[in-house]
Amino acid sequence: MKEEIWDLIIIGGGPAGITAGIYAGRQKLKTLLITKDFGGQVAEKAVKIENYPGFEEISGQELIEKFKKHLLKYEISIEIDEVKKVTKENQIFQVETISQKKFSSFSVIVATGAEPRKLNIKGEKEFLGKGVSYCATCDGPLFRGKRVAVIGGGNAGFEAAIFLADLASKVYILEFSDKVRADKENQELAKKTGKIEVILKAKVKEIKGEIFVKSLVFEDLSSQKEKEILVDGVFIEVGRVPATQFLQGLV
Repeated sequence: MKEEIWDLIIIGGGPAGITAGIYAGRQKLKTLLITKDFGGQVAEKAVKIENYPGFEEISGQELIEKFKKHLLKYEISIEIDEVKKVTKENQIFQVETISQKKFSSFSVIVATGAEPRKLNIKGEKEFLGKGVSYCATCDGPLFRGKRVAVIGGGNAGFEAAIFLADLASKVYILEFSDKVRADKENQELAKKTGKIEVILKAKVKEIKGEIFVKSLVFEDLSSQKEKEILVDGVFIEVGRVPATQFLQGLV
């Protein structure tokens, strides 16, 4: 049986992958879109999106459903799976998934977005899922009435803290530098909650606990002294890195 070769394989089902699929469909390309789920960070993290063209306010899930509905107007094949390796031989790309399926194509578009940047501190890995999280909207409801810390003073950190303030009894934002990087609007919203405390010049050293997170240790860079705050949850928002490990050796 002759091997099936696609004109295009798109890896990723977030906004970029869906958009690529729509344009490929319009061009009548024989296209396969491979994704472990639809939506990416928009569906996962965006509780509310404001001022997106055409929508004054819409949730991430609602927006992705509209994207997906648009995509499915075209003859695009969809494979719910995760890519583990991409190679190239004789001008043909070979795409292998974690379920051991293999696909061939003349072209590949990688639209896998990014994954959370790790702090790489003691306790981060050990307490993942036991108080450590990279997604406030996913895990925030587990910390209703509890004390939590958000690491990172950018917009992502402040948005996570503002969301958590509706649930937690107290929210700390720890920022390494001597000033936060979040927009003024987010800073004002955080202040209005009355629950958020910003700690500047804080170098996070360790996440402590027993079965679950109990506290967070950081160095106060002003006094060069170690301090410890009692928290039940730690949400890490220090940026993201490209989710392209499966391309090692290819690019």
